[in-house]
Amino acid sequence: MKLCALFSGGKDSTYAVYKMQNRGYTVDCLLSIKGVKDSYMFHVPNIDLTKKLAESMNKKIYFIETNKGKEEELEPLKEALKKIKKERKIEGIITGAIASKYQSERIQKIADELGLKCFNPLWGINQIKLLEELIENKFEVIIVGFASAGFNESWLGKKIDLKTIQELIKLEEKYQLNPAGEGGEIETLVTDCPLFEKKMKIIKANKKVNGLQGFYEITESEMEEK
Repeated sequence: MKLCALFSGGKDSTYAVYKMQNRGYTVDCLLSIKGVKDSYMFHVPNIDLTKKLAESMNKKIYFIETNKGKEEELEPLKEALKKIKKERKIEGIITGAIASKYQSERIQKIADELGLKCFNPLWGINQIKLLEELIENKFEVIIVGFASAGFNESWLGKKIDLKTIQELIKLEEKYQLNPAGEGGEIETLVTDCPLFEKKMKIIKANKKVNGLQGFYEITESEMEEK
């Protein structure tokens, strides 16, 4: 079965591709959507880097930009998937949804309308277990955004390792947040994993913090040999 993965370059969408390929599915192409700053549906930080990551994965990527908000931002997604189905003959889509019914229900609706199957390989996974699995499977992940109490500038660019997981557990206990960021508390970027032929080296980045929100803006990067 040929599938298209909704791809942000973050840990969930990348790990979802990894899981589906390990199950024997063909992930034929990727779809990235650059939405508005406060998008309800789409990952925002450093989304342009998905083009470099897709090349490292040897996968065709469709990159769509939209300035639509809330419900209207689903229209470009539907149109893009309709085009991809026609061009690539895909039969299904992959999402990195873990627990967000808001996202999963809307994507499922689009899939149903287009006659595509929808796969959510991470759905229902314990969020701490997910972070641990990423480390076990040699995923290098950094935090590129936050939107919650408990975080500060030092978290931007931080690598998710066992120490970081323990810190996230403490924040979960104190602030009742989602430790893997399913509620938008953190955004991530995968800089290396078994899917990549080359890994991403960050050369320049800016840390921007405004109240409870922070953004790690990567202004220069390159893919280097492992």
